[in-house]
Amino acid sequence: MQVSDLLHASPLTTPGGRAKLEQRIAELAKSGSKMASAAMGQAGSSGRLAPELDDEDCARVGAAFADDTLNSEQLRDAVSTALMDGFRKSTGRGTFGLLYELNAAHLLVQVAGRLRRYNSKADAGDVLQEVFFNVYRYPHRFDSSRDDAFRVWTAMIVRNTVLKHLRSRSTGGGNRREIPFEDLSDQPVSHGDTPLAGVLQDEANLECSRAYVTYLQLYIEFYTMLSDRERRALHLVEVDGVSYRDAAAALGIKLENLKMVIFRARKKIHRAMRRVFDGLPPDCKPARVGRPVGHEGDLPGGGSPSDALRS
Repeated sequence: MQVSDLLHASPLTTPGGRAKLEQRIAELAKSGSKMASAAMGQAGSSGRLAPELDDEDCARVGAAFADDTLNSEQLRDAVSTALMDGFRKSTGRGTFGLLYELNAAHLLVQVAGRLRRYNSKADAGDVLQEVFFNVYRYPHRFDSSRDDAFRVWTAMIVRNTVLKHLRSRSTGGGNRREIPFEDLSDQPVSHGDTPLAGVLQDEANLECSRAYVTYLQLYIEFYTMLSDRERRALHLVEVDGVSYRDAAAALGIKLENLKMVIFRARKKIHRAMRRVFDGLPPDCKPARVGRPVGHEGDLPGGGSPSDALRS
């Protein structure tokens, strides 16, 4: 498959192609495509399927064609976004065919460029077919909120498809290629909702809840050991949501003094909790507990909560 062949086939690059494209879109909005009807057999007396594009899709396409400020690429993106949104709702074969004709050329250029970047000898046309196969399979993931949504979405699909293709070809061992970090997908990989995944997620949620309760219990334990003024200051600011200035007025102290009281109270609680975690086995410590400051005999190996809180 050559890029020049696809460029020649693109409706927006052929003489009179724009008018023909508008006519074909109008046909999809009226009674579906003749190709789909022929493939599916006679559908009622008219032999045609239901419309593939609704009024909203047609309005978006019409607005794109009417906007004289759009260049050819912007027009292609806007029309493709409207068509893809229509395909998301109807999965019409005629609509998908137009999407292919409009975008195959520039997507092939993207695929070929990425393959060259990794010195891959894979056929760009084969990878392009896989790209459109993914477009066909996952229309429900498409978000048409932007005029260039289809271009952005398919660029992500091209990247992920090429990387997947490279990984599959490198599993044989000696032909492995290192992929730059910036090219790795930032999209979550969906593994499907399986019974095992549900059980693991439930266990993780339960463990997280237990850890959170432990943190709260320690915090409350050390909070009760603060002075009356320190407890009152923290309660006003962190629980009641009072501003620093109003809290200082309620306690009858200067604003600068209140900030110092709160800073020292938080530091005492943090230091005490950190000493507790320093006494835990390595596999039970939090991921980030700061620099070790505990000493032999601190909690939980020995001593009491008041020992941990003591400056």
